[in-house]
Amino acid sequence: MVALIVRRFFQLILLLLGISFLVFSSMYIAPGDPATIIGGPTATESDIEAIRENLGLNEPFFVQYKDYLVGLLQGDLGYSYQTNQSVADAIAIRFPNTVNLAIASMVIAVFIGVIAGIVSALKQNSWLDVSSNVFALAGVSIPNFWLGTILILVFSVNLGWLPAGGLDGPIWTPQGFQQVILPAITLGTASAAMIARMSRSSMLEVIRADYIRTAKAKGVKRKSIIAVHALKNAMIPVITVVGLNFGFLLGGTIITEKVFAINGIGRLMIDAIAARDFPMVQGSVLLVAALFVIVNLIVDIVYTYVDPRISYD
Repeated sequence: MVALIVRRFFQLILLLLGISFLVFSSMYIAPGDPATIIGGPTATESDIEAIRENLGLNEPFFVQYKDYLVGLLQGDLGYSYQTNQSVADAIAIRFPNTVNLAIASMVIAVFIGVIAGIVSALKQNSWLDVSSNVFALAGVSIPNFWLGTILILVFSVNLGWLPAGGLDGPIWTPQGFQQVILPAITLGTASAAMIARMSRSSMLEVIRADYIRTAKAKGVKRKSIIAVHALKNAMIPVITVVGLNFGFLLGGTIITEKVFAINGIGRLMIDAIAARDFPMVQGSVLLVAALFVIVNLIVDIVYTYVDPRISYD
């Protein structure tokens, strides 16, 4: 296990290096001039040139990239072109909101998805199975921006039960809990649908296995067969889906944060891309990429506890 963690750590470094180069290259060749955007419509050519000189934008590509990597190795993500705020500070302010939203969404997705998938598998071809399949199809098909808007209209505008937007403070406080319900449902619906489909197919495969038939022949109670023998083995593919979806949720909250006016990483990235704010885009993307790799490492570690037969030696 220690060897796995060390190996993944070096893979993380190489991955982040590659991502930093791709993001830096994409922002470099993209149309538009950050100096012109910063200077505004009243800036003269000399003003724009001075801004380029100050930001180092007139240097060759590899010189700029080298300077960025040197700062990155020193823990310096740079400063925003828009606000002159430290990128690390800007991310630190908004990151908790994105994490809270992703965690709440994943809790809803796992709770609904696993239960729906297991019930659907145990009641195959029943009305419960059909309802679960319809839910999974609808959950994957419905766009987040449409679902979020409908939830706001119903529960905020018409009924007045929940706030229409914002996320202030931890989600375990009364205010935070009320604010996170609608965006978490919006963001977690698609993940719940995928988890339900995976749970159903995995459970169907397991309950048809030889050792399950043997347990039934020995007279083991149905509840014990499901809880002790079937469920644990059926959850291995589900854990993979949960881990991958949580990584996607951390970087895929952009639309939901826009709809519900949540000040998170996704919204920060969109605003930074529109303003050609290179350091902010690069810092945000690197953070999301690092978290995605870390989540997958945690999934690999959980595998060994769910199924001791799995070994990475």
